[in-house]
Amino acid sequence: MIKLVWHPHLLPALASSRRTLRHRQECMCHTNRYIVARQKKMKPYHDEEFSVNTAIEQKRKRLKRFVNFYPPFLGAGVRIKEISEDLRTIEVHMPLRFWNKNYVGTHFGGSLYAMCDPFFMLILIHSLGPEYIVWDKAATIRFKRPGNGPVKAVFHIPQERIDDIRVQADAQGKIEPQFQTVVTDSEGTVIAEVDKLLYVRRKKPGEK
Repeated sequence: MIKLVWHPHLLPALASSRRTLRHRQECMCHTNRYIVARQKKMKPYHDEEFSVNTAIEQKRKRLKRFVNFYPPFLGAGVRIKEISEDLRTIEVHMPLRFWNKNYVGTHFGGSLYAMCDPFFMLILIHSLGPEYIVWDKAATIRFKRPGNGPVKAVFHIPQERIDDIRVQADAQGKIEPQFQTVVTDSEGTVIAEVDKLLYVRRKKPGEK
C-alpha cells in the first residue's frame, strides 16, 4: 500500500503551476478572439474576384513564357517586355545582334515582321474566349527606315473594338478585322509599318 505524504513546501510550486496554466488559457482565448476578428475582415480566398484575377495573371505568365522561349522568337531576340493586366496590350522588344543583322548590318526584315506576327491574334484569342476561332489571314509590312539598334512594337485592341468584333461575328458568322501597328527605334522613329488581317468566327455547337 502506497502512503502519500503532504509536504508544506510543495504549496508555492502548486500555486505557481496554477497561475501559469491560467495565464496560458487566457493567452489562447485572446489569440482565438484575434483570429476570429481577422477572419471576419478578410475576404475568403475563393472569392470570385480573387479567382478571376488569379486566372488572368496565370494567362499573362503563360503567354509571356511561351513567347520568350518560342524558338523562332528566341533565335531572333524577340522578347515580350510588358503585358497589360487585361491582356489587351502587349509591348515587344528586339535588340540588334550579329545573328539578326542583314547583309548591310541593319535589322533583318524577316525578324522585324516576325516580332509583329502573332500578337493581335493572341490578344483576340484571350479576349474573345474559347467559343471563337481566331487566325491570322494576311499581313503587309512597309519598311520606312533601316533599324540600327533596339526596336519595339506595341499591340493594343480597345475593349470597345473587341465587343464590336464579337457582335459582328455572332451576327455574320465570321468577320475579318484589320489592325495596324508600327515598329519604332529607341528615339521613337518609325522603322516599319505593319497591317494585319485576321479571321474570326464563332465555333459551331460541338466544335473543338
